[in-house]
Amino acid sequence: MEELKKLDFKPNRRSFIKNITLTSFGFAIFTRCSCLDLLNEKNISFDSIPPDPNNYLGLPPGFSYKIISKSGDIMDDGFFVPGRADGMGTFQGDVINKVVIVRNHENSPRPHKNSPFGPYNELLDSIDENMLYDAGRRTNPGLGGTTTLIYNESTQEVESQYLSLAGTYRNCAGGVTPWGSWLTCEEDVTKMSDKTEKDHGFIFEVPAYNMGLTEPAPILEMGRFHHEAVAVDPKSSIVYMTEDRSDGLFYRFIPNTPEALAQGGRLQVLSIKGKPKVDTRNWEQVEFEINLETKVEWLDIDNPLAPDDDLRYRGYENGATRFARGEGIWFGEGELYFTCTNGGNKKRGQIFRYRLSPDEGREGENSCPATLELFKESNDKDVLNMCDNLTITPWGDLMVCEDNGHRNRILQIKQDGSLNIFAINESSNSEFAGIVFSPSGNTLFVNIQENGETLAITGPWETIS
Repeated sequence: MEELKKLDFKPNRRSFIKNITLTSFGFAIFTRCSCLDLLNEKNISFDSIPPDPNNYLGLPPGFSYKIISKSGDIMDDGFFVPGRADGMGTFQGDVINKVVIVRNHENSPRPHKNSPFGPYNELLDSIDENMLYDAGRRTNPGLGGTTTLIYNESTQEVESQYLSLAGTYRNCAGGVTPWGSWLTCEEDVTKMSDKTEKDHGFIFEVPAYNMGLTEPAPILEMGRFHHEAVAVDPKSSIVYMTEDRSDGLFYRFIPNTPEALAQGGRLQVLSIKGKPKVDTRNWEQVEFEINLETKVEWLDIDNPLAPDDDLRYRGYENGATRFARGEGIWFGEGELYFTCTNGGNKKRGQIFRYRLSPDEGREGENSCPATLELFKESNDKDVLNMCDNLTITPWGDLMVCEDNGHRNRILQIKQDGSLNIFAINESSNSEFAGIVFSPSGNTLFVNIQENGETLAITGPWETIS
């Protein structure tokens, strides 16, 4: 295989914080407006987006898409682009037009058709076993992991792509860090057995600017559970985590040393202050009301390795709050937003806002606690039908992906509270995943998972902002 050149890119923490501040400002204005019945209204339709002549992706007038990477393509390291691309993060490259993209792949060990090592894993022997988290005793290797792409916004071409983490299971979503890495999450809790060499259910850190494979090292103290996505506070390095279970919890990890998660820390679960064991799912009855900002507290939880996969049970019994399939999460200025895919009476989805305490993670937070608010809940599948990944646009709106196994869209929730359709998948019933803007804000990247395709979308963003 051709030797890969080393990247000279460096993380830009100042740019990371600046982008968060810019994107969150406008969205904070939106979340304070009195438009919270919006998701019960039939005020949008599929007809608002003109059909694509190619029957692939419907977009607003003036916008265009390009498939920039497809499963089965041969990468620069000789491996194949794995299937089922999911969460993604972007980082500024060495020059203004270069973007580094780190991309997850939500693959189980089988079927091999999605394998980076070929349809029969014929390239498995070409990888150093130390760089493969779980070789599956050479018959059942982990086929998840991450790939990294170097994308040129000027030419709209991928200049290189390569495997950057190998041997993990079902890398669903994750999140970017302000120190230039991607945290990738296993949504799988398979235990070591006669077919597997390692336990699964962990978070791994992938440096964005490393060329080639990262040595796979799970961050054990961040817990073993169905990890979905993470968001990192750039001021404290505290990591917030969602759990994709129908009875999941909301977690945070306070590192012992900022920017050094592998050095350990405290794992905690969120609880409504003074009201233990609240069920926010609202499936049978409304236990958690819309537009009610509620004070929270954080509870320590022991034994994060959870060999019995019981963190959510132990946490709930100790007073933690329960959520319906926590999925996408995105950090703003002093607040973050996360989705619950099948929350609400009709199980059509919820979006929560968490506002940090000014003393977040420190002793003083008990006197000035953080708050949680349910500010969107859908009871109409035509309006919002099972929200998953999300991001905040450079001008402050929210972009939300659907995952309902039927007709999936990307929805735009604007600052004034109106809701528009931005994109419609016309090619398949696959979900959208990994939605994220380039650091410049000029390109929106997204995956159509079951198609095995990564897209770059460009257009007159000012017309929808």
